[in-house]
Amino acid sequence: AGVLSYLKETFTHTPSYDMSPAMLNVLVKMMLAQARECVFEQIGLSGIRNEFFTLVKMTQEVAKVGEVYMLVNTAMNQEPVKENIPYSWSKLAQIKSDHYKALAHYFIATVLCDHELQPGDDKDEQEKALSQLYNSVPEGLMVLAVLKDKVQRKQLGKAHLRKAIVYHEEALRVCGLCKKLRNIEVLQEVLTAAHKRSLLKYAQQETEDDFLSLIQAPDILPKTEHKIETIAPQFSKVKVKDFFHKLGPLTVFSAKQRWTAPRTIRLQHEAGELGFSLKGGSPVQVYCLDPVCSAASAGLKEGDYIVSVGGMDCKWLGVNEVLEKLKSVGKQPMELDVISCQDTATSLHSKSATYSMGMQKTYSLICLAMDEDKIDQTKKAPLKLPFLSWGTKNRQKAASTLCLPSAVAGSSQIKKKLSPFTLLSTESSLY
Repeated sequence: AGVLSYLKETFTHTPSYDMSPAMLNVLVKMMLAQARECVFEQIGLSGIRNEFFTLVKMTQEVAKVGEVYMLVNTAMNQEPVKENIPYSWSKLAQIKSDHYKALAHYFIATVLCDHELQPGDDKDEQEKALSQLYNSVPEGLMVLAVLKDKVQRKQLGKAHLRKAIVYHEEALRVCGLCKKLRNIEVLQEVLTAAHKRSLLKYAQQETEDDFLSLIQAPDILPKTEHKIETIAPQFSKVKVKDFFHKLGPLTVFSAKQRWTAPRTIRLQHEAGELGFSLKGGSPVQVYCLDPVCSAASAGLKEGDYIVSVGGMDCKWLGVNEVLEKLKSVGKQPMELDVISCQDTATSLHSKSATYSMGMQKTYSLICLAMDEDKIDQTKKAPLKLPFLSWGTKNRQKAASTLCLPSAVAGSSQIKKKLSPFTLLSTESSLY
């Protein structure tokens, strides 16, 4: 109830009606009614003694349970809450209200029928306890006179039993109207057993001249000695973990960027070197990739983000921590899980270096780099060059083009364009 009350006060922009203040108010009342019901059941766990003052207290306690469920039923039948509350919920609230009101009348009837005023009893205390149950007694009756007169006690007790039976029958009738509740066997058993108990009690008190002395049982005032308070959530005392934490840092893994599915790269150590360096924070990014190393051959690309090493998540690890994991593997083959950014709006600028090796063919090495400061958003991104491009005019002079991936869009800007073979800067390290 405290959590729902907190939502009612703070969660104002509700996406649907089930979180609206009116609905939350009904749910708070329902939770408090269930708490009140639990208190009553807890009191009766050890058994209810058939003793005057004990039964008087139980009468008021159970009358309080019936009252709060009546308020819940009234709130559930108000528009527009009524249209959004399941039919079985409102009917169950009505059934519980009638059932506990019936129990209240049964308990006080037991007090009147089973306990006669004895010479050693405290008449003043019994009169005070009994008078607190009613706003007013039936006309012609006095509380003290009822306690002293056996006939009046019996008449008032039977009046309470008749009212209890009426409430029990109403609860059974309402339960039969709802298909879901009708199929709950334990509910039917509880209602039927309570009804039969009241009927048996009434049959034990019945005599031939009852029709001459019928009186109307007064309503019972609900009262409780057990307070129930809503407890607001104490956020400082609850340790929670963000369930989006496993996705990685928000600055990288946000909905604004599209990523490929993780792919596995199997690496082989080559003379103690990896063939690439790492940079960035969390997660680390592949940097200065040697195009002829085994990692590049296995599918690793410049700008890829490493998300796991050897099956261990490293989206929140820095460069040094990832390098430690890579070193700990030793000379054994290792598996990296990497992802690439799917930003198609990146503008690519190419530079080529042509050199001859005294062979019939001339090879061109295309070093692609991206200058983010000069991207023209209005121009269309040029098509990426294929990995191998063979000339068709002259096969003997055909050139093969090796296309290196550019830096991933959205990463930190690189002021200097470095080839894979330049020395490392202070922000990266090579293993």
